[in-house]
Amino acid sequence: MKKANDTMKQTQEAHTANVRRFEIRNERCTAAMDRLGKLELEILQSFQKFSDIFERIQNKPEFRAFKHGDVTIPTYSPEDLKKVSVGAGVLLGGLSGAALGTAGGFAAAGATTAAVMALGTASTGTAIASLSGAAATNATLAALGGGALAAGGGGIALGTTILGATTLGMGLLVGGIIFNFTGNKLSAKADEAMEQMKKAKTEIDRICAYLESLHMTEERFEKALSATNNVYMRHLAQLGNLVILTGKTDWNEFTDSEKLMTENTVQLVALLFQMCKVQLVLSSGSTTEVNRINQVDIDLAINSSDAFLKEKGLTALT
Repeated sequence: MKKANDTMKQTQEAHTANVRRFEIRNERCTAAMDRLGKLELEILQSFQKFSDIFERIQNKPEFRAFKHGDVTIPTYSPEDLKKVSVGAGVLLGGLSGAALGTAGGFAAAGATTAAVMALGTASTGTAIASLSGAAATNATLAALGGGALAAGGGGIALGTTILGATTLGMGLLVGGIIFNFTGNKLSAKADEAMEQMKKAKTEIDRICAYLESLHMTEERFEKALSATNNVYMRHLAQLGNLVILTGKTDWNEFTDSEKLMTENTVQLVALLFQMCKVQLVLSSGSTTEVNRINQVDIDLAINSSDAFLKEKGLTALT
């Protein structure tokens, strides 16, 4: 009897330690992804200010897409910019007090996609943008997370998982597997408890390795995005000073340096628009597999940012 009790105690202690290891790794990764998601939404929202300034410039030419070597940054339509800026504003309005992983879920799915979706309709048929802040945010997460929820067999309804209450955002980050986790309670039978602990450890090991990899990838992407955004914000301030403060709105009166600054700003918007489109995580669509990190598109976005800033001689401004 004592041996069985000792085994149970050791099993429970091992399981508790494994769960804590997961929680720490999860909190770190999710906080980083939340930070990235918020930054992306703030960038997208800022496009409204850019549009307001840019539209005042008369006689401006059509600006070409940036091309250098293998890197091409496509142009965008003014309508697209307005859509994402309004949608991003809707989502930002619901982030205060939102569950851990909410903003990160938007980054995982692509903030641009999330912002456009925020202007659509919820599954209830209600316009998402007409909902109050948190409700709009959650409706957008639900629309984005259809795959993760389907894989989880109902998602939030099964939310008494290892996290206590798994959020929709976590489903987007990790995948349907997160909804099918063994919680803290183990069987009262020692041999069954041992098997449950071992099975949970195997899944925790896989998810922790995934979260660590996602965290490292997020840091690389956020560094490139922040550097690009820093340059863009300086250019946006300069363009605002030129057009709004000095009242210079005729392209034909711009100096060469003012024209170059304007063109750079337009292309920085295009670059940021593309970077915020990147879906960091690809859904596994499975309850037994973690999601996949979208390394190809992430690397392409980082390389595009580096190439643009170097070619334009703007790296010193980052």
